[in-house]
Parts: sequence; C-alpha cells; structure tokens
Amino acid sequence: QVQLQESGPGLVKPSQTLSLTCTVSGGSITTSYYAWSWIRQPPGKGLEWMGVIAYDGSTGYSPSLKSRTSISRDTSKNQFSLQLSSVTPEDTAVYYCNAWTTVLDDEHDWWGQGTQVTVSS
Repeated sequence: QVQLQESGPGLVKPSQTLSLTCTVSGGSITTSYYAWSWIRQPPGKGLEWMGVIAYDGSTGYSPSLKSRTSISRDTSKNQFSLQLSSVTPEDTAVYYCNAWTTVLDDEHDWWGQGTQVTVSS
C-alpha cells in the first residue's frame, strides 16, 4: 500500500516561491509505470491538476501553470517535490500529492492527506 505525506510551509508571501515535498512509503518512486502528481484545491473550487513526474523522471505540467511550476525528485529519499514561483493569493489552496498506476487495465491511485498553503503578506 503506497502512502504519501506532504510537507512544507503553510504560509508563503506573495511573489515568493512555494516549495512542497511529498514523502512516499510502501513503494518506490522509480517503480515502472507509476506517475506522481501534484494536485490542488482552492477554497470553494474543484481539484486542479498541476503536474506530474513519472517513474522514469519525465515531467509534464498543466499549460496554465507551466511557466511557474517545476516538479523534481530525490530517489535516494523516495521523495518528489513541487516548486511554484511568483505566487499570489490565488495560489492559496490545499495541495495534494498523488500516486497513480495501471495494472492490467485497472487503475489505482493513492492520495496524501493534503496540506493547506496560504499566500498572504
């Protein structure tokens, strides 16, 4: 059973860079065909997929956030991280990390508990 835990500051000032880390247990982030994503939910709004880093290290980003988003990984620590630059109060949200895979056409995914990030001076 994959378990994920987000960590990082809960308060970020406008124009700064938001940095979060997801620590993974119960599986390796390099296991084939797993994808590791960051997803957020602003207050009163739906889930927004931000980007992904796959088991092979390849990345993909939401077009609307691509210019400000970077996802990286540390395989020695079994962690992957999110950096979102030039934040504004509109980036206030609960941020989740997510693991997804498919086995024999069955999809499976796991979520972290989420971490609240507030952008405010």
